[in-house]
Amino acid sequence: MSDDEPGSRLSPEQVTRIMFATRDLDEARETDLGELDVPDLILLVERLRGALDDVLRLVKDVSS
Repeated sequence: MSDDEPGSRLSPEQVTRIMFATRDLDEARETDLGELDVPDLILLVERLRGALDDVLRLVKDVSS
């Protein structure tokens, strides 16, 4: 990564956190929500909630 790319300012841990959140979002987008039962929908929402919380904390850490 060059110094001009945004990811070059992130630590490897931060990049990994973003990759996990992106993966969770991609998987949620690919899921047919109409096919999931209630417990699976709850798990999906909780995964997305955790990913969002982690990325928001990351943004706060990077911007401070």
